[in-house]
Amino acid sequence: MTRWTHHGGKLDEARRWFGEGRDPWIDLSTGINPLGWPVEKAPAIDWRGLPGDALLAELEQNAARHFSVDPAHLCALPGSEAGLRLLRGIIAGNVLHGAACYRTHRDIHPDGRAFIPGVDDPALLDGNILLIANPNNPDGGLLDKVQLNALLERQTSSDGWLVLDEAFADCLPDISMADRIADDRRLLIFRSFGKFFGLAGIRLGFVIGPRATIARFRERLGSWPVSTAALVIGAAAYADRDWITTTQARLIEQAATLDGLLHAHGLSPQGACPLFRLIVTDVAATLFARCARHAILTRPFDENAGWLRIGLPADAAALARLDRALEGG
Repeated sequence: MTRWTHHGGKLDEARRWFGEGRDPWIDLSTGINPLGWPVEKAPAIDWRGLPGDALLAELEQNAARHFSVDPAHLCALPGSEAGLRLLRGIIAGNVLHGAACYRTHRDIHPDGRAFIPGVDDPALLDGNILLIANPNNPDGGLLDKVQLNALLERQTSSDGWLVLDEAFADCLPDISMADRIADDRRLLIFRSFGKFFGLAGIRLGFVIGPRATIARFRERLGSWPVSTAALVIGAAAYADRDWITTTQARLIEQAATLDGLLHAHGLSPQGACPLFRLIVTDVAATLFARCARHAILTRPFDENAGWLRIGLPADAAALARLDRALEGG
């Protein structure tokens, strides 16, 4: 089972390992919106030309409007993970990450250590980089703005940095700290396009921060930071306010339905992110295998063997299959 504990996904490997069943596989391991933005609404894409500056400017303006920031404080990335991997070459300091965190936060900073806000000595943060996901991945936990503002004030005054991975914040826009971005605040925010818009294959993300720091990201990324397809589709999706607001409400409703199903099986879902739920149970490995036999891939964990993360089913049919799998039928 450890082959599926590093990240979500690897559906092809699941097919090879568990075989093809009567029904097509469902991937509930990633926390990606199963009903993504309809790409047929995007303008035609010129596959022959290099990504243009005007298209990049339009994308960044539309994304900045969505995040409620000035476009000068934002830079498009070929996926938020790519930006996270550039981080240590752009800002200085040792990295402290959340105790239960997105695997990449640990992998790209092997010399870092875990920090628990409100528990560990705050002096450990002085002059260092505190990297936190909010909502947290994988457990969906939230830090409120009072906590985050206190951390930001400390990091700014101690010449450290607060770096927020808000990959899932589009689902809960009020939690974002984007409104606190300023040139005199040591705050960086990473945002993901693919999770909320359900188009992870686009590989599009953003970094938001002080203009001088954003300029260093632009220098590292070079002339064509993202593909033409990402520019065109991203700009159109961020401009689609009706779809965004409808989807935010729908995801909340679908998550409540998933919670009801899990409770009906005697499970206690955790987390506030509508795109996934964490289950803590002694039978996590059994449930993973049971779902796999029903051609449903969920997310197990190696360091927390009692954890199982379940993404949001796309529709009633997918929910019914999950119901049967959890029942063991």
